[in-house]
Amino acid sequence: MALKSSSKASTCSVSTLFLSISVIFALLLSLFLISSNHASKSTSPLSCLTSTTATNLPNNNANSNSINVYVSDLPRSLNYGLLEKYWSLSHDSRLGSDIDNEIRSTRSWKNKKVPIYPESPLIKQYSAEYWILGDLMTPPELRSGSFARRVLTPEQADVIFVPFFATLSAELQLGTAKGVFRKKVGNEDYARQREVLDFVKGSDAWKRSGGRDHIFVLTDPVAMFHVREEISPAVLLVVDFGGWYKVDSKASSSGNNTSDMIQHTQVSLLKDVIVPYTHLLPKLQLSENQKRQTLLYFKGAKHRHRGGLVREKLWDLLMNEPGVIMEEGFPNATGKEQSIKGMRNSEFCLHPAGDTPTSCRLFDAIQSLCIPVIVSDNIELPYEGTIDYTEFSVFVAVNEALQPNWLVNHLRSYTNVQKSKFRQNMAQVQSFFEYDNGHPGGIGPVPVDGAVNHIWRKVHQKLPMIKEAIVREKRKPPNVSVPRRCHCT
Repeated sequence: MALKSSSKASTCSVSTLFLSISVIFALLLSLFLISSNHASKSTSPLSCLTSTTATNLPNNNANSNSINVYVSDLPRSLNYGLLEKYWSLSHDSRLGSDIDNEIRSTRSWKNKKVPIYPESPLIKQYSAEYWILGDLMTPPELRSGSFARRVLTPEQADVIFVPFFATLSAELQLGTAKGVFRKKVGNEDYARQREVLDFVKGSDAWKRSGGRDHIFVLTDPVAMFHVREEISPAVLLVVDFGGWYKVDSKASSSGNNTSDMIQHTQVSLLKDVIVPYTHLLPKLQLSENQKRQTLLYFKGAKHRHRGGLVREKLWDLLMNEPGVIMEEGFPNATGKEQSIKGMRNSEFCLHPAGDTPTSCRLFDAIQSLCIPVIVSDNIELPYEGTIDYTEFSVFVAVNEALQPNWLVNHLRSYTNVQKSKFRQNMAQVQSFFEYDNGHPGGIGPVPVDGAVNHIWRKVHQKLPMIKEAIVREKRKPPNVSVPRRCHCT
């Protein structure tokens, strides 16, 4: 009897062991099939890297130390592929392109997983799109200092980042066939804009939010020129609102609107984020600062349009003033060296409005510890609320600056102690405007106090407004259309 019991128990143990092994095998097979199916769907290089650059996280909106970002799975041809297309051009005849033509001739851009961004000042000044994507493409173990956390699905995300190099797309068109830039037929930039919009607007994420939680980088004032109305609900990262005036004035039904009364139906400080230009001049440490011989320095084009007409008038007023240097030129190789010398040797650097209210000249001045003198009544600046620009800049109304002798006398009234304090304050925020993290392709740890993190912090501040807008839109009855209103800020 005991033998029978032992035999029966042994049989049960074998059966149990076999069943356990079968269950484990079935689970492993299921996991393998799920993994294989996911990999087969990830056809673009950006999504192929997701497994190593994204984190599977719950959506934790209460976390004030980070923002969850999903990267829309656009084809590589719309971001890094555009760099390959740019470097494959035989030649670029535009001003400032000498350095890029030299890089092309040596073919030093080839054989890189992520090509370098153009060094031409015309394009480099708008390179935010490159550095922001580079941060998001960095493996999680190297992103401990990043404010943005990349997540695997739109459902986990606070915002959806659209990795379209809109500036590079526009500049490629301007460099190869400028004549069709404002047209749609024969315009490759427009075709790319359309491809991006068709892809993004067809996604469930866009349909859920109406695009209000999507992020586009539009640092070049003409980026995504043809589809701005369609992307206007989204969060736009722009250097200022100057490039939107013409569009918005057409959108207004009032016939007596001036540039000061434009109804911004597409851009607003409430939903959008002002980001810095990429500076073109190297950083000067406060410890390297030496005695400055010049009162006021400016280098740039004399003739501008729209709000930049003030520049011509200032030029005529200041060009013969003692202690003032007004140079016409462009920051190519020669001009760059002149600008470095001029800004580092001057107490103040003039920043008048140009075609748009701001330019990269302001951020070159900050890196050069040259006190900015801002004569641009409609200027918007990055990180306001975090940075108080009055602590290291001089703001002058256009009508006062245009009074004979007024500006020079005003600048001479500042004491050495005041100017020294301005430079000390400036040195404390220089890193806020630094995009370059020193890693190839921008893929690597970002500076904790650098531009990319500060941009994401500003986007994070918009989250309550974004969520409110999405909820308000959801409760509207079908076929009800409410026109966008001007938001005064």
